[in-house]
Amino acid sequence: MTESLVPSPVIAVTAQTPAAVASAVRLATELRLSLLTDPPAFGLTHLLTLTGDRLELRELGPAAPGPVYVDFVAGTAAHRRRFGGGRGQPLARAVGLKGNAAPTVVDATAGLGRDAFVLACLGCTVQLLERSPIMAALLHDGLRRARQDSELGSLVAARLSLELADGQDWLRRLAPERQPDVIYLDPMYPHRRKTALVGKEMRLLRQVAGADPDAPALLEVALGCARRRVVVKRPRLAPPLVGPPPTLHITAPNTRFDVYLLQRG
Repeated sequence: MTESLVPSPVIAVTAQTPAAVASAVRLATELRLSLLTDPPAFGLTHLLTLTGDRLELRELGPAAPGPVYVDFVAGTAAHRRRFGGGRGQPLARAVGLKGNAAPTVVDATAGLGRDAFVLACLGCTVQLLERSPIMAALLHDGLRRARQDSELGSLVAARLSLELADGQDWLRRLAPERQPDVIYLDPMYPHRRKTALVGKEMRLLRQVAGADPDAPALLEVALGCARRRVVVKRPRLAPPLVGPPPTLHITAPNTRFDVYLLQRG
């Protein structure tokens, strides 16, 4: 089945605890989604569930995976922050983190925010842009909880900010004096048939946010806006985005960073 034939998700908001009902009502209103107060209605494919602790995206169905949520304090993000390789890791080298450099970064395809969080922990100030309201809600919830953490709160508050916006539109409106040093793009990867290569987060992200057929156009806008470089994250064996060739590539086991160095003035 081609991606264009995959039906659109049908999503509702629900609260798992009585204390979360008021927040669920506000979220459903903001996202213009139905508020579910009874068992899942026929035809729903996903639920945005407010638990007592966090916001989760849950796929419905007998073979559905576990929930997806944003957590910068524990789990994968915490492990990557402590053991990810610091400024020597491929992401940091792609963005240009040498010495004490702390560039400003716009992550124009924020998704679950994991790479942006790593960059913030390494000293960057990152503006996250996410055009999917569902993904932005999950990311907003993760940032809110991270700001409450005694260890990470001040860092997250100072270095990470989120805006629900289309990357192309946002960058086009950006005043020249606010242009970032780096623009980071992680467009939706091409569809893979090998399910082992598609984790539940990527699958749900694809279902809810859709593909990124306009990624080449976003790259074009980014190249005209960044001060120093544009970085595009790709599968290691995938072709570069349509457009000018990258200046250099930085590879990891499953990922490749295409780096476009810019000369201004």
